Amino acid sequence: MKRKHANVAGNALMGLGLLTMVLGVGYSILNQLPQLQLPQYLTHGAIFGIFIGALLWLVGARISGREKVADRYYWLRHCGDKRCRRDSHHSH
Repeated sequence: MKRKHANVAGNALMGLGLLTMVLGVGYSILNQLPQLQLPQYLTHGAIFGIFIGALLWLVGARISGREKVADRYYWLRHCGDKRCRRDSHHSH
């Protein structure tokens, strides 16, 4: 898969995962309102949808190459935990 296509596919999966998580959380919250009389059996599906959305998000981040986004933050590189710093004279 070419880089551009992988980036687009990863972004699409991340967007789909985000939408799935938001819809799952929204349905779980709306199901708590008794006046709406939503089916109770769909609550388990909504909670399962949150986990499926998170999985889709992670797969999309892996495909598009965004799994190392934390390395790009200045604060983590320079001022964060010592394990996160990039020191040239660093030894383990």
